Amino acid sequence: MTKSITFKQIAQYEEDLANTPASKALSKIVQNVGPNAASHGQLEDKTVKPAFSIELDTDAVTNQLHSGRCWLFAQLNTMRHFAAKQANLPDLEFSQSYLAFFDRLEKSNHFLNQMIDTADKPLTDREVSFLLAAPNGDGGQYDNAAALVEKYGLVPKSAMPETFTSSNTADFNKLLNKKLRQTAHALRNAEASKREALKQAALSDIYRMLSYAYGSVPTTFDFEYRDKDKQYHRDADLTPQSFYQKYVGWALDDYVTIASTTEKPYWQSYALPAQDYVENGRPIRFVNVPQQTMEQLAVAQLKAGEAVWFGNDVLADMDRDSGTLRGGLYALSDLFDMDLHMSQADRFATGEAVVSHAMTLTGVDLVDDQARSWKVENSWGKDRGHDGYFVADGAWFKAYSYECVIRRDLLPENVLAAEATKPVVLPAWDSLR
Repeated sequence: MTKSITFKQIAQYEEDLANTPASKALSKIVQNVGPNAASHGQLEDKTVKPAFSIELDTDAVTNQLHSGRCWLFAQLNTMRHFAAKQANLPDLEFSQSYLAFFDRLEKSNHFLNQMIDTADKPLTDREVSFLLAAPNGDGGQYDNAAALVEKYGLVPKSAMPETFTSSNTADFNKLLNKKLRQTAHALRNAEASKREALKQAALSDIYRMLSYAYGSVPTTFDFEYRDKDKQYHRDADLTPQSFYQKYVGWALDDYVTIASTTEKPYWQSYALPAQDYVENGRPIRFVNVPQQTMEQLAVAQLKAGEAVWFGNDVLADMDRDSGTLRGGLYALSDLFDMDLHMSQADRFATGEAVVSHAMTLTGVDLVDDQARSWKVENSWGKDRGHDGYFVADGAWFKAYSYECVIRRDLLPENVLAAEATKPVVLPAWDSLR
């Protein structure tokens, strides 16, 4: 085996290129517009239209802007549609900034605890190096969002609106990670008896940083609004917890994250303790089932009148401007004359598949009781897709949807039995992270 590239091999590559049909024309197209545009399929497909046999009443879309809070937005979107209907509100938006504040604080505490727990391991240890690579970002899982709501409640957006930093998190992420790495170094080199004091001092600093960036968190507030009948309401002296109980009141333990990946055995529960960052809060749990089962459960929840939080790889086969999610949208294998197909299991095993985004299912078009297309509420503002709503065809959903959060009372016995199994503990770097 020759490890280095030889000039003889390069000459062969050039000959192979010259013998490829239409290579000169194709190279000009790819150079001018890029591979996706060069291989773009036809958007006008009758199976990918914004018309659905089951469609929930929803409000205007939200906008996470330049932040990684899709998982929080998706969770709050499922709740706000319910709350707006219950209170007869024309529109309602919960404060994403409020939960993001405590999300970053809880993540900081969890990371510092991890640094204390692994202080005797070398920096080259896989777990330690993985944790230090990204101490604190603004991504997360459904169970993280549920744990935050259970502990901190909710507030309306008017009580804690967005700031520049909450909507544009890149610079703050760098700053917070620098602070956490600095503290991690100090903790690792400190005497065991002094580590807790160092951690608390750092958390006080981080709380101040968060207050500067996200604003002060409200402890009590008044909720004033006009309902759809133009009647004025004022709900005074609410706390975040009482507001949540009055306007949403869901028992979040009644919701289960259903995953579908062929990389792992079906009918088994899984845990991801490395990301259980709300200490003593709701842990991350998945139940892995076949794709068809997950799809049927999502349809059942929509039929029951409730939106579905779902984790997916939105970057695959997506046209952002039109809001189209269609399997095989980009014919890259045809363009480059090579087979780029990978099974889902192989994509997860090699890092090609990733749960890159979370959105909300708010409708489905059923043909012969099979999902032909899905109405998807995104959190990228109203200028993308159909006033911010995307349309996914059945092939895309099957290929790139990996998680759905389903009400427990909709789960059949075989899924409940799988949930009850002893969870397999996944490492911090698992593909479902």
